[in-house]
Amino acid sequence: MEETIFQKIIRKEIPADIVYEDTDILAFKDVRPIAPVHILIIPKKRITSIAEMKDEDAAVVGKMFLVARNIARDLNISEKGYKLLIRVGKGGGQEVNHLHVHLLGGARLTENIHPVGEE
Repeated sequence: MEETIFQKIIRKEIPADIVYEDTDILAFKDVRPIAPVHILIIPKKRITSIAEMKDEDAAVVGKMFLVARNIARDLNISEKGYKLLIRVGKGGGQEVNHLHVHLLGGARLTENIHPVGEE
């Protein structure tokens, strides 16, 4: 399986603006934000996508959502609302083959926040 940019970020080989880190999860600002707040939340364990996750990955995936909630609170976007987005597979617009949750907020978000071209 080919290494991803996220694995290099986890190992600190590529710099990132990290907003949260623990033994299981890393969260950092997206370098191509599509909203005023755009944070990527990733498991340190390589999980390719939701479609590929194993039953034993449920705890870390659940923890990703708790981290998203806490970051939203810390960044003061909880009250007005925010969006959590997971893209699954090429057809779903997933660009990096490492599970990641987009935390988007700081502005009113519409359904088509980042259209993907047709296949």
